[in-house]
Amino acid sequence: MTRPFDSFVMFAEMRTGSNFLEANLNALAGVTCHGEAFNPFFIGKKDQTEFLGVTLAQREEDPALLLRRMRERTPGLSGFRYFHDHDPRIFDLVMDDPRCAKIVLTRNPVESYVSLKIAKATGQWKLTNPKNLKQAKARFDPLEFTEHLDEVQQFQIRLLRALQARGQTAFYIDYDDIPDLAVLNGLAAFLGVDARLDAVDNSLTVQNPEPLADKVTNPAGMEQALARLDRFNLSRTPNFEPRRNAAIPGYIAARDVPLLFMPIKGGPVNPVIEWLSTLGGLDRDFTHKTLRQWKRAKPGHRSFTILRHPLDRAHRAFCALEQGGLQGDQRTVFSRVHGVNLPRPGNAFVDPTERRAAFLAFLKFLKRNLAGQTGFRTDAGWASQSAILQGFALFQPPDLILREETLSEGLAFLCAELGQPAPQISLPRDAMDDALDAIRDGELEEAARDTYQRDYLGFGFFPKR
Repeated sequence: MTRPFDSFVMFAEMRTGSNFLEANLNALAGVTCHGEAFNPFFIGKKDQTEFLGVTLAQREEDPALLLRRMRERTPGLSGFRYFHDHDPRIFDLVMDDPRCAKIVLTRNPVESYVSLKIAKATGQWKLTNPKNLKQAKARFDPLEFTEHLDEVQQFQIRLLRALQARGQTAFYIDYDDIPDLAVLNGLAAFLGVDARLDAVDNSLTVQNPEPLADKVTNPAGMEQALARLDRFNLSRTPNFEPRRNAAIPGYIAARDVPLLFMPIKGGPVNPVIEWLSTLGGLDRDFTHKTLRQWKRAKPGHRSFTILRHPLDRAHRAFCALEQGGLQGDQRTVFSRVHGVNLPRPGNAFVDPTERRAAFLAFLKFLKRNLAGQTGFRTDAGWASQSAILQGFALFQPPDLILREETLSEGLAFLCAELGQPAPQISLPRDAMDDALDAIRDGELEEAARDTYQRDYLGFGFFPKR
């Protein structure tokens, strides 16, 4: 029977029991774990600077060399331990290899944090003889723990996504599962080796078996700090909005000044293009290649985008539909399914009350649309500005995010950075502004906030007076 894997990697963190799990892996015939092979400061184990004929300098120059050596020169199945702060180049190399088994070792992050604090205080990182135990208590620091937790969670999220994107799975094992012989032998089965353990390797001793509260000097402070943490992420705003691309063909640059405009559809686009044209000619219709060429040719360049208040922007999208942005069947669905009753093509609302009712229904439709609950695609004109900015960042985020309300000041600041006089920009009011002002009220503002929670929270929007 063909073995499913040629190598393995154990994803872990400090004080999660990785030494204990490594000892049990090495107790399996035909399995060898080479420690922290890609720790930035040593190879495999503390103070070791050369391994399998590869020096630290050689590993720094070509980390894949050590990866190959371990696989070529180790009989049976070889692997190593990898922490979030180890050589980042190795992560993709092992993730891209489906023949490399992934083991994910986890531990209660409060336990690992306190254990790490104690180990730093005592200098004792593993224990083989209980007589040599060094004891100390840690002081729980809420800010330090939050940073520790964020690092652990972010790496776990990255790891999970990498597995999902590659259609792979991993063997997850918790710190408390390591002494379970059945689980360890289940790991051996996952790795595809024939060997099984008769007993758990007991060469290492648990260093701090006391209850967590007994390991810290400030247990009451720790309990109070942990109570404030949103463990289940209850305050998170769910986001099911489709991801957007960078929309590079829509970027517009001034030809004579190193200034690039990254428009958000539904915002003040045309007035800004006219303003840019006063600085010289315009360059547009970019591709990834031509945009890179423009950036190389314009040292000191600056890029910017402009946010518009979500209610105003949603109303612009609503007006576009009112003015003929829907086909007959779509208009029927909008009316019958979503309650957005638009006037017939070529006509316009006459009664402000009817306009307000239709616009309120449209805002409620937008909430469902952004949550992926309608059959309509999410148009760029009403997608959240947060999603559009995230799309920009797939290529390069803008240097500056301006606001429509203070656009003149923002553009003046941008031109001053470039040593360029700032032309005045004109943002004339139009019929759409007047139509919204005639119906704007607290219920519409609240509906917009409910629809665009990410934008209101992320950018601090508040109701207009």
